[in-house]
Amino acid sequence: MSSSGAEAGTLLPVGSRVPEFTARNQQGETVGSADLAGAASWVMFYPFAFSRVCGSELAQLHARWPEVQAHGVRVLAISCDPMHSLRAYAELLHDQGGGDGAEPLGFDLLSDFWPHGEISASFGAFDAGRGAAQRVSFFLDAELTVRHVQSAEFSRSRDFSEALGHLAELT
Repeated sequence: MSSSGAEAGTLLPVGSRVPEFTARNQQGETVGSADLAGAASWVMFYPFAFSRVCGSELAQLHARWPEVQAHGVRVLAISCDPMHSLRAYAELLHDQGGGDGAEPLGFDLLSDFWPHGEISASFGAFDAGRGAAQRVSFFLDAELTVRHVQSAEFSRSRDFSEALGHLAELT
């Protein structure tokens, strides 16, 4: 994994270019910032797989995927969990959502496990006290520029309708 960018604790501001990064998704495939170029995207940091609030957010994203997909964006959900945990988490989300296709999710779960929190920190979204990403989303244009930032407290879900509104403004 590699990244560069903002200091941890200071969220990457609107108008900033996204730092370069690569990570492995739940299937072990390498995904990075370069894969986002050319279309709008949603980079969603969340603290922990299998936790109550994160689980409800990602389950809602999975359940409402057609609404997100209508905007033609790529979604990356990033946590500091290891890749194998994310694979199990993706399977759980798929099973809870009643999916039966070969590809469980329409979005990637990326592992920011090692170096621990490096990608989150490059976006200013790493909480060193918890050792996890903060609950924050970055909405990017096709040139990888931050156009909107949405965050929520650790114990609260982000407003999904607000996120859809940001996606609509990008596309």
